[in-house]
Amino acid sequence: MSTIESVEVLLTNPGRNFVTVRITTSDGATGLGDATLNGRELAVASYLRDHVAPILVGRDPSAIEDTWQYLYRGAYWRRGPVTMASIAAVDMALWDIKGKVAGLPVYQLLGGAARRGLLAYGHASGAEIPQIFDSVREHLDEGYRAVRVQTAVPGLGQVYGVSAAGASGSGRYDYEPARPGTRPTEEQWDTRAYMQHLPTVFEAVRGEFGPELPLLHDGHHRMTPNQAGQIGRSLEPYDLFWLEDCTPAENQQSLRRVRDLTSQPLAIGEIFNSIWDYQTLITEQLIDYVRSAVTHTGGITHLKKIMDFASLYQIKSGFHGPTDISPVGQAAAMHLGLAIHNFGIQEYMRHSDPTLEVFRTSYTFADGLLHPGDVPGLGVEYDDQAGDAHGYSPAYLPVNRLTDGTMHDW
Repeated sequence: MSTIESVEVLLTNPGRNFVTVRITTSDGATGLGDATLNGRELAVASYLRDHVAPILVGRDPSAIEDTWQYLYRGAYWRRGPVTMASIAAVDMALWDIKGKVAGLPVYQLLGGAARRGLLAYGHASGAEIPQIFDSVREHLDEGYRAVRVQTAVPGLGQVYGVSAAGASGSGRYDYEPARPGTRPTEEQWDTRAYMQHLPTVFEAVRGEFGPELPLLHDGHHRMTPNQAGQIGRSLEPYDLFWLEDCTPAENQQSLRRVRDLTSQPLAIGEIFNSIWDYQTLITEQLIDYVRSAVTHTGGITHLKKIMDFASLYQIKSGFHGPTDISPVGQAAAMHLGLAIHNFGIQEYMRHSDPTLEVFRTSYTFADGLLHPGDVPGLGVEYDDQAGDAHGYSPAYLPVNRLTDGTMHDW
């Protein structure tokens, strides 16, 4: 019987930090998994290297469900982003191995394709409305059929989620990264100014691009439930595909208030990491889209269970997929999204060229649709020489202070 022979933890920084697990079996099969936790990469790397790798050696690589439960229940300290990202990476790597051994892409092991491809949305943003228009056009030219729209706020400086350098080139990682440095940068924020400005932006975008283009917006957890309901209602005339992360959802019951105030479709969950984070949100139908990433939610095994649960309540997927998810994690999301019945939309940002030299991918993006490809396994290979050329560098996500100098209260 084949056994797990080695578990490697690979850190690389081709423009931003990524944590990758590579499992090798006694038969010589290898599998990759993404364990990147943006701004806290070393915590996951240590968890994997010091606690997970030693107890995996000698186990059966084909026993994916059993290994998942072994890592989740055996640690006693369950859930949490570090634990669940670590489990996710192992889970992805084992699915990758299983696909390679079977000679099939992972989506075939999950039941086969339920659609031709995955509708993807890109990130358009700008400091002023003309810049936002340019960014939307650039994404449409690249083939996107749906676009997330983010805007700067008059009177504030750099705002997380808003590009300072356009959607491509050297600025590809400039607006949703952990920024290089030994401590977080601090950004100023004013929720009232944001709420006053945002409807004028969507009115302009709808006027310029018409009613058919699906438009999305991310609130980045910056509103109270009352504020979230108010902004949702103010955006209803512009027919958003969804309003994302309108309020922090650690208190799941807070979404009841948002639902009372707006009919806006709601997406939440990119910082969630287990099915328990969704229990109230799903059973009470307080959201419309699950935003979790395969990378942060226990891997393919666990996220598929969440989506099976969500399907009972007509809730669809909208898996997290910016560039703090490595190409391995992106591929895993595509395989899962292609196979499930209740797929909704897939977030997709193209990685930088240096990153794609480290991670060689087989997935494609054409005519607005993603497809993971038909290479056995996940369809991503890791180039050690390219990866070794980009060493880890400390980086942190920015923090927000309100205009009076206090830390935000949402």
